[in-house]
Amino acid sequence: MTIQGLVQFVLFLALLVAAMPVLGGYMARVFGGESLPFRSLMGPVERFIYRLAGVNPGREQHWTAYAGSLLAFNLLGAVVLYALVRFQGLLPVNPGGVSGVSPALAFNIATSFVTNTNWQAYSGEQALSLLSQMMGLTVQNFLSAATGIALLLALIRGLTRRNSKTIGNFYVDVVRATLYVLLPLSVVMALFLVWQGVPQTFSSPAVVNTLEGPIQTLPEGPVASQLAIKQLGSNGGGFYNANAAHPFENPTPLANLIQTWSILALAAALTFTFGRMVGDQRQGWALFSVMAVLFLLGLGATWWCESQPNPLLAGLNIDQKTSTLQAGGNMEGKEVRFGIAASALWATATTAASNGSVNAMHDSFTPLGGLVLMINMKLGEIVFGGVGAGLYGMLVFVIITVFIAGLMVGRTPEYLGKKIESREIKLAVLALLVVPVGVLGFGALSLVLPAGAAAISQPGPHGLSELLYAYASAVGNNGSAFGGFGADSTYQETMIGLVMMIGRYLTMIPLLAIAGSLAAKKLVPPSAGTLPTHGPLFISLVMGVILIVGGLTFFPALALGPVVEHLAMIHGISF
Repeated sequence: MTIQGLVQFVLFLALLVAAMPVLGGYMARVFGGESLPFRSLMGPVERFIYRLAGVNPGREQHWTAYAGSLLAFNLLGAVVLYALVRFQGLLPVNPGGVSGVSPALAFNIATSFVTNTNWQAYSGEQALSLLSQMMGLTVQNFLSAATGIALLLALIRGLTRRNSKTIGNFYVDVVRATLYVLLPLSVVMALFLVWQGVPQTFSSPAVVNTLEGPIQTLPEGPVASQLAIKQLGSNGGGFYNANAAHPFENPTPLANLIQTWSILALAAALTFTFGRMVGDQRQGWALFSVMAVLFLLGLGATWWCESQPNPLLAGLNIDQKTSTLQAGGNMEGKEVRFGIAASALWATATTAASNGSVNAMHDSFTPLGGLVLMINMKLGEIVFGGVGAGLYGMLVFVIITVFIAGLMVGRTPEYLGKKIESREIKLAVLALLVVPVGVLGFGALSLVLPAGAAAISQPGPHGLSELLYAYASAVGNNGSAFGGFGADSTYQETMIGLVMMIGRYLTMIPLLAIAGSLAAKKLVPPSAGTLPTHGPLFISLVMGVILIVGGLTFFPALALGPVVEHLAMIHGISF
């Protein structure tokens, strides 16, 4: 742990907090229907899209219609993406001449990118054509992120409206999120990345003679445009198999810093948008505080763990407790040009934000370092989380918290003037059960079925950690993985694809039902018995509920994986 690393963290947090009022205020204006400087430019495009799709932007939807539109829109995107990657060998813009992928892999790719997971059981530069990368993956990076924002907007309307049967129009929300937020920011980000040295071209792979003599083929393509939205939209994935550790995706320290910032920028700013739209900015800052504290705890733990030498690699004398190597910490699997601090920051941000991109091998992190990353995902990806998805996931815990607080004082719980009753609690609990079912239920199947267990490359606790990480990543729509996990089998491609859909849509539907239920209620004026939901007490209660629910649910499994591996490691035992 160094001063240099601490300076990086302070700079990163300063950039994040400074951008919140700017981005958050702008998004509040966009989604509140206020005038914008360039609405005259994008307005005709917006209206053309509505006419082309046959959408009446003035007609709002009941929550069931909103959910139906969301599911139909995502299903159409999945079908188009599936066909594109299956038949890419017959389509143009394929300078590498790659052929179509297998049916199971095509299903996995389609569900992965439509659900904002961007899980990749393949090497991007070798398996997909430029057309698939652009019209398939990049397009879904925009639309899946916009879908998450749309659901958050529906939930905000549920909290702010009274005696209403509607929660907005899904298609309007998606179009505005894409045209006015994601697209302009991605253009700016892509230009910055090109300036830093990220390729943006349609040329064929470059063939170069290396200094050692052999010829090397360097795949190029529209990397910057895909990279911009994959980070801003908390999508993850990568044009290259090495992801953000690849010098074409992450060429400079400045590019590394700004990309790390962009992973959390919109998710953090949406807490400011939330406060503005509900009419009480303190509510947004309270939710940001919960996220920020949990993030800093995870970052500090990861940084400390990775700053320690690995006894199995460090020539550690167990009796004398002295180390002759690895004095700087655990550098296995990390880029020397980034070091431990920047790698720990990226790893914490990407697992906290359901982004999934990596600039270091998470499989090579220390057991406890990897444990922190798994906890980020198993909490439901609410420590900032995905764009929109993190905040609506956090609101589930808020609903549970006000319910528990109401039980303590013997009164009906309220949040922002809306009574939280049995219907909302039941729906919130259903949403909370999705992650445990995805990780523990489907993970258990992979352990007992030979086809599933074959993906585990290492015996012992680390093999269990690989599996727990993979299914936490899938159900949390994260997309990162321990590199030793063999996800490129028909079984895993299919099963993980199903888990990604469960994690996305079985969480969304209960939340839309909550939004519809709350919108139909009247506002209750605050009284002396109303629990303030913006102060330190409430922030502490929410964090306690999050940690207790996550700890009680997953501690037994984690104890058999990374915890056992750590205890074995410090005694010089490997598997």
